[in-house]
Amino acid sequence: MPLARRDDPADTVTLQQLTYFLAAVEHGSFSAAAEALYIAQPSLSEQIRRLEHSLGVPLFIRTNRKLVLTEAGQLLLPRAQYALAAAKEAEESVRGVRTLTGGTVSLGTFSSAQHLMLGDLIADFRARHPQVRVRVVGLNSTEVADAVREGTLEAGLVSLPVDDRGLDVSGAVWTCEAVYLSADPSRTAEPPTAERLADAPLILPEARWGNADPTRRRLLERVQKEGFSLTPVVEVESPALAIELAARGVGDTVSSLPLARRLGYMNRLHAVSLDPPLRETFAFITRREAHLSPATRVLMELAAKHLARLGSPAQP
Repeated sequence: MPLARRDDPADTVTLQQLTYFLAAVEHGSFSAAAEALYIAQPSLSEQIRRLEHSLGVPLFIRTNRKLVLTEAGQLLLPRAQYALAAAKEAEESVRGVRTLTGGTVSLGTFSSAQHLMLGDLIADFRARHPQVRVRVVGLNSTEVADAVREGTLEAGLVSLPVDDRGLDVSGAVWTCEAVYLSADPSRTAEPPTAERLADAPLILPEARWGNADPTRRRLLERVQKEGFSLTPVVEVESPALAIELAARGVGDTVSSLPLARRLGYMNRLHAVSLDPPLRETFAFITRREAHLSPATRVLMELAAKHLARLGSPAQP
């Protein structure tokens, strides 16, 4: 006679119950199944009783010799096997992410990071965790913030300030100075005034983002505060290209001093600090209250270490 079924969340079929059911089928008795699973027989019998109660039908015909499956039990058998196999597959699919033996880690960075430390960072991470795939996206800090906020990137390393709506922003992990660079030494004899910046033949990077870029926005605010505007003669996307063009005498630029040194252009360029100095601050961002994967945490820790090795460069 079918068992009455109650609509009670406590009666939900569990993987444990299906495991016990399959063990009973395999071993032919509750006592043998309990012994194989290293549990007490009453515990196994109780879970199977609850399974039958949840389904509303008996699964076994109890005989003196061995258990015999009812028609319902025979229907459940392949589905129970499938459910446990699927659960095991699901567990295996995420184990690599948990143990850093699989999966993909993704990080967004500011555009010039590729020249400063990305090569060393990726090589270091892959040497430590060769089975984890790495996806590093070089974007403007504003775009990185949007991607992290939307969930297409798990974390980002950005230049501050950024729009932090929906984001957690770490403390500063690195700072450097953005300086005035020119191939003409006379233009770097003293810090440029706001008026001189407004009149200078400036080559500025982040063409697509313009004044939404954190460094450009801060530079513009300085000039506007004194009643002037900032109109570059050349705009390019890459900070590295802006520095190269300045080294070739096409114009001047305001850019990261460590980047200019790393690219090897300081033998052709002259530098002077702005007054007051314009310091760029970099921090990690993640979605607010997000749970980060172990691989992302490790990559962020390594990135912080590689940035620390760059140091806080001295003034020009």
